[in-house]
Amino acid sequence: MAILIADSGATKCEWAVVDKEKSRKTVFTQGISPYFLNGPQIQDLVKRELLPAIGKFNITDIHYYGTGCKAIENRKMIAKALGGVFSGAKVTVDIDLLAAARSVCGHDKGIACILGTGCNSAYYNGNKIAKNSPGLGYVLGDEGSGAYLGKKVLQYYLYNTFDEELRYRFDEKFKMNEDEILDRVYKQPLPNRFLASFTMFLAENRGHFMVENIIEDGLNDFFFYHLNKYNESWKYPVHFVGSVAFGFRDVIAELCNSYEFELGKIVQNPMGGLITYHAQ
Repeated sequence: MAILIADSGATKCEWAVVDKEKSRKTVFTQGISPYFLNGPQIQDLVKRELLPAIGKFNITDIHYYGTGCKAIENRKMIAKALGGVFSGAKVTVDIDLLAAARSVCGHDKGIACILGTGCNSAYYNGNKIAKNSPGLGYVLGDEGSGAYLGKKVLQYYLYNTFDEELRYRFDEKFKMNEDEILDRVYKQPLPNRFLASFTMFLAENRGHFMVENIIEDGLNDFFFYHLNKYNESWKYPVHFVGSVAFGFRDVIAELCNSYEFELGKIVQNPMGGLITYHAQ
């Protein structure tokens, strides 16, 4: 008997199998988005990429968390697809924000934040998401996310705000002109991921005052527009999940201190905490 846990985005899905002896196996496959894949395609992906990698575990429970799972119809489709592959298994499908909350909060109350390509946050009452700050996506919102910070990098570059040193470093790294950048943002698919890719430039140039300003201002916008709206932010620990939060955890800690929040955990991805949560 074993449980199967999945944490999926649109491009990558992390799976973990935990059996009664607490032995574990982690597998990565292509991501599963119900907006891009239908039921048979999901089943085909699982059979091709997951089943050969996990071997002969007897899966009795599946806990799937993923993108696009806020819609009931999408949750039903994914549950049916997984149930068709793992016959007899009990399948539960939930949103990625609940995965983050369970990972960092467990059964305790707290604020759970996602800062990766996009952003999200919620007050978790120890059992479920009780409050959720609305996410407006990378065009109108996603404050503090990779897409948000990357957009700031491009603004500094295209508005010629960077000093000579940073502009040289940008040109050497990306070798893109204004027309190419605007084409990728406005005409090519997945512009949010393109924007988020420029956070690496920030990580590689820490210490420069302009870079530090972009990071601090961008993350502060997340605190101001989202965390500031929860009364619970001053009552319970504030936790963070995601590559941006983990990469700039020093700034996160400073902002928590400035807002008088209790800083909780900062983790790059939720799977470790999810294994602990479900293995109990």
